[in-house]
Amino acid sequence: MNAAPAHVGVLGGGRMGAGIAHAFLLAGSHVTVVERDEDAARAASDRVLRSVETSIARGSAVETVDVYRARLVSTDDMSSFASCALVVEAVPEEISLKIGALTSVEGHVGPDAVIASNTSSISIDELAATLVRPERFLGMHFFNPVPASGLVEIVRGAATAPPLVDAAREWVRSIGKSPIVVADAPGFASSRLGVALGLEAIRMVEEGVASPDDIDAAMTLGYKHPVGPLRLTDIVGLDVRLGIAEYLAAHLGDRFAPPALLRRLVAEGHLGRKTGRGFYEWDE
Repeated sequence: MNAAPAHVGVLGGGRMGAGIAHAFLLAGSHVTVVERDEDAARAASDRVLRSVETSIARGSAVETVDVYRARLVSTDDMSSFASCALVVEAVPEEISLKIGALTSVEGHVGPDAVIASNTSSISIDELAATLVRPERFLGMHFFNPVPASGLVEIVRGAATAPPLVDAAREWVRSIGKSPIVVADAPGFASSRLGVALGLEAIRMVEEGVASPDDIDAAMTLGYKHPVGPLRLTDIVGLDVRLGIAEYLAAHLGDRFAPPALLRRLVAEGHLGRKTGRGFYEWDE
């Protein structure tokens, strides 16, 4: 078994950040989650530990929750990243937020620390250009929900040191997931393909071609996808999909232009599973 980093930092303790923290905790790392304030830090800790308890109940975590709790720190103090070998940024998918987050992380980590962004679409080279040492930076795109996903997309920037890519591959394997490596490009591989399918499915609903259930069934039953593109859009978040589509449209052209239906649902606050309604009704 490959060894996970001894100490991993995660900036942002929302759904994705908590999932990343969960993955490294189960692999034996000490994990520090940094949030914007003390209340958010406590909420992040609770989120991570609830996820850990679920893994214990399912038999996929072998230690007690107290053991995992002892290896988890959740704080609003970014200086806690000083001893981390790896820090993963997991703030919302807005370039200004990510640039601010990454430059702040760089100011608090040690000289040998690796910095990664969990961005699902923003150019790694564009983010790296704001850093003092871009050679120690790359993308590590985890998928939602992190505990159940088997993939991490490693995104190699033009300045990323080649040994860093090899190290990232081993870290991904250490948490029981499979790495793929892609060069920096708008949407990378996964978001570009996934969003293309999702947007076309939304256009089909908009045009009255078929219901969301039937469109999703076409892909799950006909093409053996584990989940249909519209249900997946609900799981990812319609607002997240909209943001990625707008970014891809700006860089790759009108084939990624967001459908009016997607814009309307987001404007109405119907963001998918996290709000209880998107293309489906959700009851959590």
